[in-house]
Amino acid sequence: MSNQVPNHARVIPLRPSAQRPGTARPADRPPTPREPLWRDLVGDVLRRERQAQERTLKDVADTARISMPYLSEVERGRKEASSEVLAAAARALGLSLGDLLARAQGELIRLTSRTSHTSHTSRTATTSSHNGLCLAA
Repeated sequence: MSNQVPNHARVIPLRPSAQRPGTARPADRPPTPREPLWRDLVGDVLRRERQAQERTLKDVADTARISMPYLSEVERGRKEASSEVLAAAARALGLSLGDLLARAQGELIRLTSRTSHTSHTSRTATTSSHNGLCLAA
């Protein structure tokens, strides 16, 4: 007779079963909107500014002295770039780091005000005392 326990793995789901892809959401709960990620907002601002200036990814990357594939990843929100990289990319586009972050903040406010008018009101009151730029870690 053996006292060994069978070798079975215990699976612990990362999210409740009602929220797994392919399962139905309860009818009484509307889907919660996803908060935009900062890296997506900053990347969108960089890409829009580069395209508005009709510049190529290679041109901006060379001017900023960062690799073209990395700048592409930053623009697509795939990489969380350091402040040095963001400052270099912004300078290459004729912006300051403050300009870049203020534009990203404006996008954040615009996008989140769509989902909740009350959250926009409280956000506006909070950020206005900081001249439109307030970052928290």
